[in-house]
Amino acid sequence: MESLDSDLLRTFVAVAEAGSVTDGAARIYRSQSATSLQIKRLETILGRPVFERHGRGVVLSDTGRRLLPVAQDVTARLDAVLRDISQDVVTGKLRLGIPDDHGQAKLTEIIAAFTRHHPKVELDVTCALSTGFPTALDKGSLDLAIYEVERPKKHEEVLFEDPTCWMSSVHRDFSAEETLPVAVFDHACWWRDVAIAALKARGKPYRIVYSSQSVSGVIAAVDAGIAIGLLGRSSLHPGLSIVGKSLGFKSTLASKLVMAENGTLETGPQNAMKAAIRAAFLAKV
Repeated sequence: MESLDSDLLRTFVAVAEAGSVTDGAARIYRSQSATSLQIKRLETILGRPVFERHGRGVVLSDTGRRLLPVAQDVTARLDAVLRDISQDVVTGKLRLGIPDDHGQAKLTEIIAAFTRHHPKVELDVTCALSTGFPTALDKGSLDLAIYEVERPKKHEEVLFEDPTCWMSSVHRDFSAEETLPVAVFDHACWWRDVAIAALKARGKPYRIVYSSQSVSGVIAAVDAGIAIGLLGRSSLHPGLSIVGKSLGFKSTLASKLVMAENGTLETGPQNAMKAAIRAAFLAKV
């Protein structure tokens, strides 16, 4: 008779609590395909499905509803035992900066998981525009930070690369516009600088009709058909299309999401958080 593996139960709990395979995979730092395979393995052992498809997500089947409280109890007990007997209990304080847009959902999941595994660490999280994070690290007001750059420096560890491209609403054609309407970021950051440099290199009239502090704000303007905008490819969805080449733009560099620290003596919380972030962004499965 086959037995239930705790790793399968942990995956099941993550998907059940998240309401989708994609979001559940993010919680346990695995790919969607690897998570789906684990759910299929669990269902094979049980001989019946634990989820039913519902819109874009999943809901528990009758079997899933019976299994969930048991799986939650088992995984919680295992986590508690590991914390109690571990010789490397992490304690202390960590001041962490994370961007308010790019990767926020993923980073929030990382922080939640970190808190569950290291409950004795006092976290002070700053969620804001990340343009000021390098200065905050230099001044010692942050211990660790995640932010975007065009060209990473030696001390900045690249977590994720996102190609930049000009996008517009699929419902709006700007090819006949004599003066191209553009949405940009309204803070001094490399995204705005790259966008304006590309517009000037294009050599045709343009006007900035919308400014926003955030990625979501620029996306909203582009979605509404007000303007085109320079965004990361990860922001592309069925309502948007890439229009850079058709409008005469040259290619632009990719955005790099990086992790950096303030250069002081590394601490247990700092090392533990870096390991958690690396695992989430760099894990292949």
